[in-house]
Amino acid sequence: MEGITEGVKKVNLNETTQKRNRIQVSNTKKSLFFYVNLAKRYLQQYNEVELSALGMAIATVVTIAEILKNNGFAVEKKIRTLTVDMRDEPGAQPVPKAKIEVVLGKTDNFDELMAAEAEQRDYVENDDQN
Repeated sequence: MEGITEGVKKVNLNETTQKRNRIQVSNTKKSLFFYVNLAKRYLQQYNEVELSALGMAIATVVTIAEILKNNGFAVEKKIRTLTVDMRDEPGAQPVPKAKIEVVLGKTDNFDELMAAEAEQRDYVENDDQN
């Protein structure tokens, strides 16, 4: 019985950790760069981030991942595509929807890039005040 309890505790901890660094992207709720900046913060805090989207928002996830990779902030660790059944209402027929999950990790020079970005932001703010 104790072995089962320990196993359940480990599973719950892993699920919580995974959910904490997941960003569920929508192409209607927030701007593209909101998600880019949020992903940078998650990378800073957790060393990796999972971007997830359904349907038409898949293109937004791909764009976010490419921006982070091309600017040297992230490296691609895992890409997963799948189809999930969604229901509009309880009891309705399930409708298959495409889903993507992209896991990105920090690059070796992530911290230097973030420091340079912060320095640039401070310089612009100081310049605007003068």
